[in-house]
Parts: sequence; structure tokens; C-alpha cells
Amino acid sequence: MNILEFVEIFPTEESCKTHFKEQREKIGITCQKCKCKKHYWLKSKWQWQCSECRFRTTLRSGTFMKASNLPVRTWYLAMIFMTCTKKGFSACELQRQLGHNRYDTVWSLMHRIRNAMGNRDNQYTLEGMIEFDEAYFEKATPDGIKLKRGKGSQKQQNVAVMAESTYLEDIETGKVSKSCRYYKMKVLDSHKKESVNETISENVDEQSIVFSDKSTSYVDIADLVETHIMEKSTKETTKETLKWVHIAISNAKRNFLGVYHKIKRKYLQLYLDEFCYKLNRRYFGERLFDRLVIAVANN
Repeated sequence: MNILEFVEIFPTEESCKTHFKEQREKIGITCQKCKCKKHYWLKSKWQWQCSECRFRTTLRSGTFMKASNLPVRTWYLAMIFMTCTKKGFSACELQRQLGHNRYDTVWSLMHRIRNAMGNRDNQYTLEGMIEFDEAYFEKATPDGIKLKRGKGSQKQQNVAVMAESTYLEDIETGKVSKSCRYYKMKVLDSHKKESVNETISENVDEQSIVFSDKSTSYVDIADLVETHIMEKSTKETTKETLKWVHIAISNAKRNFLGVYHKIKRKYLQLYLDEFCYKLNRRYFGERLFDRLVIAVANN
């Protein structure tokens, strides 16, 4: 959905609320009190009422919109702006587009949406052939960081980057090509192997084959997956074995530095979640907005 279509389909607050109600009903309403799934709609209250215990569920409860005083249409506008471009969208620019008075409110809204994106991708694990490497962020100011190429140090924030790649062979020609399916990026607590092991356990299937360089932090990965192949870090390794993770790292750095300039370390994961969410759905086209509405409706 592009912005022109959005304006035609969602011209009013009620149209947005009706659409959000329909999406929640497709997912299914579960009573927070008795866990019953049978409800009926109270139109005058804009609430569902449980058929068993009569407990009421509001339109926003149980979603990422919970406790938000912003209109549903403001949420929808934020989501269409964040999905209509492959690049990021700054809170300052969104505030200008929405005509909102408070920057902090818009900034918080965008972080909630990014949290919904990350929550959605966390439901899936990578499988098959996985490229694994780390990207490093260097401190730029006392309250911000920027991406930096090269090896890291204790003063830098390292991020685990995983790419689900697979070899594809053309049956007729026998030509083998390599493509990449899904990505994940996770901020690591430390440079130690324990942090890497935890990330692998949570995000990669046990039957996978993992490719990485010969970092000492990766020595235990073989115990967590089917096969772990380590190669010495060279220019050839970067271009062939770990091709897709380095493409993702480069794109992320270019994206973040061009739009946000600096990112507070404690919010870095949210920006990575947005980047990976849109990257993993790069072929969704105009359906990306609809998928994001579903992600926000699921909490």
C-alpha cells in the first residue's frame, strides 16, 4: 500500500479502528481473565465481551497500542511512513509529517512499532546454511554511537549478524547460485563466547550449518549446531563465504548513519529490529503495511 492508497482507504479515525478490529478478530480474541476465545462485539463500547465470564477487552488491550492515547489513525500513519521506504524514517521527520507538537511522543510511538517488528521476527529461527559474523559500533559522542568497520574492542558495541543462505542449483544447466533468505541482528552483551553461544542457541536451529571466521569467541558453536565451518578471515572469505552478512552490515551502516547520525546504545536493538524486519520482507512490496498492522495487533 502506498500513501495515496492509504489516504483513500483510511480517511478517518473510524475507518482505521474498524480495520484494526477486523485484524484482531482474524487473529482471535482471548479473554485475559478466563482464557475463553468466544466473544461478541459491543458496538456502542468498542469492546469485546467474553461469552463465559463477561470480561471486556478493549480494542487496544493486548496489543502494542495498549495504554496509548494517540488516535489509531496516528498509529496507522506512522506505520505507512515507516514501511513506504526501504530506508529508515527519523522521528523528527515523522513529527513534521504528522504535525504533532511533541517530539518525545512520536519518538516513543516509533519505538513501540520497532518493538512489534522485533517481536514478530523473534518468533522464527534461522535454519539451513547460516553465515555468522559480528559488526562493531564505535562511540561517537557521550550519548550516541556510530557503526565502524573492522575489528572491535572492549569500548565498542558488537552486534551478531546472521544470514540464512542456501545454495541453489539449476536442474537444466547445473549452474549453482547462492541467494539469501532471512537475516537477524542481535546486540551482544559482551565480546565473550558465552554471549555468542546464547545468541546462536536462541536464533539458529540445531540442525543448521554455520559458517564463520576463526574468532576465539566462536569455538563452542560446533556444540550447538549440526556443523560449524570456520575459515580464516581474508578478502576471499568476505566476498564468498560470508558474503551476505557483510552486505547486510554495509547496508545497515549506510542506512543508520544517513538517517539517524547517532543512536543511543540502549536503543540500538530496536533500530536493528526495524532494519531486519523490512529486509526480511523486501519482496512484500505494498503488503508490508498490512503485515505490520498484524504485528502491532499481536503482543
